[in-house]
Amino acid sequence: MNIGTASERSGLPPKTIRYYEDIGLMKAGRAENGYRDYSTEDVHRLRFLQRSRGLGFSVEECRQLLSLYDDKERESAEVKAIAEAKLAEIDRKLAELAGLRDTLQHLVRHCHGDERPECPIMDGLSGDHAAA
Repeated sequence: MNIGTASERSGLPPKTIRYYEDIGLMKAGRAENGYRDYSTEDVHRLRFLQRSRGLGFSVEECRQLLSLYDDKERESAEVKAIAEAKLAEIDRKLAELAGLRDTLQHLVRHCHGDERPECPIMDGLSGDHAAA
């Protein structure tokens, strides 16, 4: 199938598919006319990449996961370790975002939002924590 059909079936734009080929995550066959020729297995790999990227896996993590996907002798412990590391990273990011939210919420609560120039938000952003 051509790249347009592979794009429709995988849910990825052709530009992304070409990018994955450029960085070696995919390798499409070639038709007699020289155009890319995607197999059903290629579409499965593209969907795998789409879901993996959607879950936050980096390109290099996707490379590892694809290698394990292709290895029918793999141990699920290897896959689980990659997923656990990603989960820990997501948990760290969530904690960081919660801290950012708490800080901003505190600044907003303490700002009168009136016609006066005093503003704990501006003081907090400038590093003058005594005013906040």
